[in-house]
Amino acid sequence: MAIDNRPPGRASGLPDDELEVETDVERLEEILGQIEPIDETWSQRAQERLDDLTKPRGSLGRLEECARDYAAAARTLDPGDLRPRVVVFAADHGVTDEGVSAYPKEVTHQMVLNFLAGGAGINVLAAEAGAEVTIVDVGVAHDFGEQPGLIGRKVAPGTDNMVLGPAMTREQAVASILVGTDLAAEAAEAGCRLLAPGEMGIGNTTAASAVTAVLTGRPVAEVTGKGTGLDEPGLEHKIEVIQKAISVNKPDADDPLDVLHKVGGFELGAIAGLVLGAAAHKVPVVLDGFISTAGALIAHRLHPDAAGYMFAAHRSVEPGHRAALDDLAIKPLLDLGMRLGEGTGAALGFMLIRASLAVLNRMATFSSAGVTDRTD
Repeated sequence: MAIDNRPPGRASGLPDDELEVETDVERLEEILGQIEPIDETWSQRAQERLDDLTKPRGSLGRLEECARDYAAAARTLDPGDLRPRVVVFAADHGVTDEGVSAYPKEVTHQMVLNFLAGGAGINVLAAEAGAEVTIVDVGVAHDFGEQPGLIGRKVAPGTDNMVLGPAMTREQAVASILVGTDLAAEAAEAGCRLLAPGEMGIGNTTAASAVTAVLTGRPVAEVTGKGTGLDEPGLEHKIEVIQKAISVNKPDADDPLDVLHKVGGFELGAIAGLVLGAAAHKVPVVLDGFISTAGALIAHRLHPDAAGYMFAAHRSVEPGHRAALDDLAIKPLLDLGMRLGEGTGAALGFMLIRASLAVLNRMATFSSAGVTDRTD
């Protein structure tokens, strides 16, 4: 889609800071222009090989679907070493001032340190999946100083309180997306053939619910859950806060940048960027739960063909996740009652996709094994 980041009536001869914004918009438009639809001929090639393997046709169910979908996105039957990577984007949210989370906002930066120390759920599950974990400060309200392993791409130290006005400027929305596209490009250049966005940010289910409500047209109450563990009164308050933020800001559902700018979060923008950047490089992306899928909704609205590069690892217990998955028309691989985030579900999805490609490339065919195929 064409992106106009200038206020109406803006003349030429922009100041230097606004010239930089124009460059960011042009960069984003260039990336969007590189995204192509998935190639169904590769899906057909994968299906032909799957049907020739020593098993009844279709007997491996969703694993066969994974292999076909991966082939169509990556344009290959055998990508070799996938070198999977989870990119965890961390950011704070001004809306936490409204009491929408059971945890204080300082937990965001504390968990970033936990990620770096290797002690979080995503560290454990990614290690089991043979995946690298990259931690990115895209908007944490904390000065980390020099932290080995932390990528500093802070757009701002947290968003503003969206109940009082826009969560961020439109320029910051574009900047947050470009953080994700840059890291997708770096991963692709490093040989990663499977990516996943992870996230950390106290208050981010509030932003994700707001974004999902606006982009899907669903009622706020239908897409808002308890997040980090709110009680029923807390949930009712959270719904009221989101409704007020949408009423105050009036985000335009037909303009994904407007939605991100007014009721989103920096990590949501970066997730959208990672999805778009991966699609531009023909690298499939495994979505985790509600937050990452809300970011993927933004990516999809910026370029509909991005959906073809998405896998949904699992179905979160957060109610908004079902709405987001339905909107994207992608089916989750697992349903384990998970709601941690961080990219944990995506790490499990990595294992299934790797297994599907092992079946596609390492099982014997009927002819090679000397096994008689079906007669019809």
